[in-house]
Amino acid sequence: MIRIAVLVSGGGTNLQALIDAENAGKIPHGKISLVLASNDKAYALERAKKAAIPAISVKRKDYASQEEFDQALIASLHAYKIDMVILAGYLSILGTSVIDAYRDRMINIHPSLIPSFCGKGFYGLHVHEAALARGVKVTGATVHYVNEIPDGGKIILQKAVEIQEGDTPEILQKRVMEQAEWILLPKAAEMVAEKIAEEKAE
Repeated sequence: MIRIAVLVSGGGTNLQALIDAENAGKIPHGKISLVLASNDKAYALERAKKAAIPAISVKRKDYASQEEFDQALIASLHAYKIDMVILAGYLSILGTSVIDAYRDRMINIHPSLIPSFCGKGFYGLHVHEAALARGVKVTGATVHYVNEIPDGGKIILQKAVEIQEGDTPEILQKRVMEQAEWILLPKAAEMVAEKIAEEKAE
């Protein structure tokens, strides 16, 4: 069973989608074994506790340098014997050492069809504000591998969502979550967990 850590910064709606999918048997190769938050006020930690999943916070401001923070993250992940990492609304920057430690075993969900509206500064509502400002008719979500470039890793899955007349960023955000993110992320989690399990078995 591939041990998964979910890294979060806020409410944890994508975490909840993963927990629900695991409970429904949709991630047979993986088990969420740790929820790690970038701040100790993240509601996602409550979701983890309710689901009886170990939950901790590792805060960037507690460390003098990016490298020290990265080493603390890696130590936490190793302490829980984590095989795979899912970034689910995680807003802290990860350094190269963390990315190298989980190369091709770390995935992220982004609320647009990459390469549109992605990269530095594009997170949360900013993404949906930009899509509406541009006047695009279709947006969506993307799950991709994490590399050194923000939102730059190889794409695993994408799903399109139509923009409707009268959409606000908040309405669009909710529709993208319901119609794309909460469907794609568990599916991608299983795909990658299965791949890692096969590699371990070789």
